[in-house]
Amino acid sequence: MADSPAGDDDLDASDGSPTPARRAPWWRGRAMRTAVAVAVIGVVAYFFGRSLASNWDNLREEDLSLGWWAVAATVAFVLAVAVSGTLWGRIVRRLDPTPVSGVEAVRVHFSSWLLKYVPGQVGFVLNKVVWGQRRGVSRLVILISVVYENAFLLLGSTIPMVAILALARGGSLEVSGTVWLALAAMVPLAAATHPAVFHRVVSVLGRRTLKRDVPRDLFLPFGVTMRFQAAFLLPRVINGVGIAFIAAALAGAGPESWLPLTAAYAVAGAVGILAVFVPSGLGVREAVFVLFAAPYLGTEKAIVVSLVARVLATVADALIAGVYGILTLQTRKTRQQS
Repeated sequence: MADSPAGDDDLDASDGSPTPARRAPWWRGRAMRTAVAVAVIGVVAYFFGRSLASNWDNLREEDLSLGWWAVAATVAFVLAVAVSGTLWGRIVRRLDPTPVSGVEAVRVHFSSWLLKYVPGQVGFVLNKVVWGQRRGVSRLVILISVVYENAFLLLGSTIPMVAILALARGGSLEVSGTVWLALAAMVPLAAATHPAVFHRVVSVLGRRTLKRDVPRDLFLPFGVTMRFQAAFLLPRVINGVGIAFIAAALAGAGPESWLPLTAAYAVAGAVGILAVFVPSGLGVREAVFVLFAAPYLGTEKAIVVSLVARVLATVADALIAGVYGILTLQTRKTRQQS
């Protein structure tokens, strides 16, 4: 007796083989990603707007005759973030063989940077982790790259900068004296990059971020560490140029005060890195800057300079968002053509 089609179906159903799971429609996954992206953009835009409005209200009664100094300072703030992104990409390439272009690293860093407006700033890290998973880079490597990034920024923003502020002591230095001051501040920084010290810093940050120790095989060699640490001073120097532009325009700050003001702004930035539960735009960074800048600008002018810097930094973030959008469109276009 011939088997019927129904009998075949019964046999297939009872042979114990697993039934293939149905795939979700392609549009459902895309819709979910779009919804998440819109939600994140909405949250960032809310805190971004609130920060800008709050800081602008504090400045409405001030005479802000910045002119082109404002443009120059804003460009400096954007450039500093771009340099940081480039250096972070180099760390990733050092830890993982996956090719990552400088443009791609800057694009991802820009998007993570904008998420700092979300309270807790966890979006800065998670955004890079999600990108790494799409590129085939392990979560551990991305997290460790962020640990290194923060370690280099923290050491570069504190050890030499605090030394500069301590040696300057708010006194009047000749311009040539600031050069020797900067060189002297590099001595403790070089000591901090010694493996015995630097690995300790990385391990502490690693346990805080990863809840585990950084694997020994992912520690950077001493020579590489020195080069990265020196390179990560560049974003702080560029930010210092921006703050010097603002201080010169609003408070008539002379060249002899630019280095201490750069140091004050860098220390304030370090506080921003450590204050992981504080959304960007609150007052802790500005308060730290005023504390160290007051001997050179006076308290009132230091407050004005700090608030103007906050507003221009927020405008710079808007430009960063625009550049990120352009880079993302170019990336998608390139992928479609390939």
